Amino acid sequence: MQIFRGFHHPQLASACALTIGNFDGVHRGHQAMLALLKNEARHRGVPSCVMTFEPHPRDFFAKQHQQPDLAPARIATLRDKLNELAACGVDQCVVLPFDQSFASQEPQAFIEDVLVKGLGVKYVLVGDDFRFGAKRAGDYAMLDAAGTSHGFDVARMNSYEVKNLRVSSSAVREAMGRGAMQEVAQLLGRPYAISGHVVHGRKLGRELNCRTLNLRFSHWKPAASGIFVVQVHGLADQPLAGVANLGIRPSLDPTDVNGGRVLLETHCLDWPASLGAEGGYGKIIRVELLHKLHDELKYDGLDALMQGIHKDCDDARAWLAARI
Repeated sequence: MQIFRGFHHPQLASACALTIGNFDGVHRGHQAMLALLKNEARHRGVPSCVMTFEPHPRDFFAKQHQQPDLAPARIATLRDKLNELAACGVDQCVVLPFDQSFASQEPQAFIEDVLVKGLGVKYVLVGDDFRFGAKRAGDYAMLDAAGTSHGFDVARMNSYEVKNLRVSSSAVREAMGRGAMQEVAQLLGRPYAISGHVVHGRKLGRELNCRTLNLRFSHWKPAASGIFVVQVHGLADQPLAGVANLGIRPSLDPTDVNGGRVLLETHCLDWPASLGAEGGYGKIIRVELLHKLHDELKYDGLDALMQGIHKDCDDARAWLAARI
C-alpha cells in the first residue's frame, strides 16, 4: 500500500475509488466496507484509496475547546491503522492533517478541491452516518448530487452487525474499557494488538530480574489500560507468552525516561536465550492483548512491585494453561 501525507504528490494515482473515515481499529465493519471498495475499484480499473485523518477530528476539537474529555480514546496508533488497511488490500492511503484550515473548509470546496481535482474520484463509498465540511454541513444527499454533476458514483454502506451488535469504533472502545478482550477480538475479527519498535526504558527490569520490552503508544488516551496476558510476535519463530502493562506505570518515579508517556511494557514469561540480554532493542514486534488481569496498581516499593509481578506471571500461566 502506498501512503501519502496530503494529496499533492506526483505518485498519487490520477483517479481512484475512495472511502473516507477515521478507521480507528479497522474493525469488521470497516473490513466489509473495504472489501466492497476494492470490488468497485476493480470494476472501474482504478486503485482503491482510503482517506483518513491525523489527528482524529475529535482530538482537534477537544484541544481547540480545551476540553480533553471530548477526545475519543484511541484504539490504534497510526502505524497499526495503516498496517491493517494494508492487510485489507487497500492500494493507497491519503493521510490528511485535520487542522483549522481543513475544519473550516466548506463542503462544496471539499468536493471540488479534494475529491474531484485532488483525487480524481470515480466512486465514493461512505458510512451511513457520514458528514463532512465546516460544521458538518455536508451530508450524503449533497455528495450524491455532486457525483451526478461531476461524473462520479456515490454509495452508502449501512451498519455492520455481529450477533445483533452494531460494529463500530465506539463499541470497540467500550469493550476495551471494560477489559473484555474476547469481545474486542470478535468486533475486530482478530486479537487486539499494538506494534512498534522496542525502545529503552529505565532498565528497572534488570534490577528486578524481570526484563521488559517497551513500546510507546503514541496517543495520550488509549482505549485499554491495565495488566494483560499477551503473546509477542516478531522475536522468535513462535509467539512468546507474556504479561504486559499498558498505561502510565504509577509505581515508577518521574525520572523514568518514558515518564508521562503511555507505554506498553511486556515481560516474556520465558525469554529466548538466543536473543541475548539486548536482543529485543530496535526490533519491530507485535503484542497481542488476549486477556485483562486487572487495572494498573500503585505498589509501595520495589518489593511489593516484584510480588505483584510474580503473581501476574502466575495468573497468566494459569490462564494460558487452561486454554491449551
